[in-house]
Amino acid sequence: MVNIVASFDCGSNGKHLVLNGHIDVYPVGDPDKWVHDPWGGEIVDGKIFGRGSNDMKAGTTASIFTYYYLSRIREQLNGKLTLTCVSDEETFGPWGARYLINHYPEVLGDTLLNGEPCAHQIRFGEKGILWLKFTINTKGAHGAYEHASPSATKIASELMLELDDTIKSIETLPPENVRVALQEAKEIIEDGYGTGAFEVLQRTTINFGTVHGGLKVNMIPGTVVIEADIRLPVGQTKNQVLEAVDSVVKDYPNVSYEEINYTPPSHCDPDGEMVDILKRNVELVEGQTPKALIAMGGTDARLWRYKGIPAYVYGPYAKGMGSTDDYVEVDEFIDIVKVHVLSAYEYLKQGN
Repeated sequence: MVNIVASFDCGSNGKHLVLNGHIDVYPVGDPDKWVHDPWGGEIVDGKIFGRGSNDMKAGTTASIFTYYYLSRIREQLNGKLTLTCVSDEETFGPWGARYLINHYPEVLGDTLLNGEPCAHQIRFGEKGILWLKFTINTKGAHGAYEHASPSATKIASELMLELDDTIKSIETLPPENVRVALQEAKEIIEDGYGTGAFEVLQRTTINFGTVHGGLKVNMIPGTVVIEADIRLPVGQTKNQVLEAVDSVVKDYPNVSYEEINYTPPSHCDPDGEMVDILKRNVELVEGQTPKALIAMGGTDARLWRYKGIPAYVYGPYAKGMGSTDDYVEVDEFIDIVKVHVLSAYEYLKQGN
């Protein structure tokens, strides 16, 4: 997979800003369901259509433009600017940003700026992800011989209900500055993510994404496999979740489970230096004051936070993200470019 890295030093010593975006996108699916060519970049009615237009070609292009514009005036700036355009983000895979950080730690820098879609708000953190696979094994039997074997599907349904109740009840205590930031952004969160999102952001959730079991309608299933997607809020640990899971599974002798993926929750200072810089430039360009908030989904910015680097996201709306005919508005795209250029300029201009 392709990763592109570029870097330049400015006129004098200073801080190191890293720009990050990904260049991989979701699959197109059936192209006949698209009105606009998914690879055409068509501009229609003030909108740029195409697969990944908002996730995240607009944000990655903003990073590229920022790098290009500031390279022309580098002698007026301090420090260093690095551009990282990576692959393998959509799968949370090992060959993109994770590979760069593990093999080229010089890309860490002092602060990261990313342009993932976040509805013109400032994202300073993300929920974590824990995927578990549960396997229910019984003898199985003819469908008429209910006495001959427990039903793996009935056990699965009981297990899922109990896990759902237990996981939702786990108490979480986020850091105080995170709690305050989310409270201040409550209205924005509810408007942007839908009613109930404010509450969901702050607690552990579980979704049973796949359930496979049974061979025939007149057979008692002997095996069911469930894949569960658990999302951890900032302040939650994997051990707390696994303890809750164990408290349920211990009562099901036919059930075992294994961990198949884990990325911890991440956050940085919601009142950090780059937050102030972004707010000033968003107010200048767009005439609105963004809020600092946490996202439900994940981005590569988390990888920098895991290393203790403040990593912030500012990008467009997710119009049709992952669906057909996704798009970004031209004016919105230009605003994102302006905000990124001005914010990077201000960050690197300090002391000069």
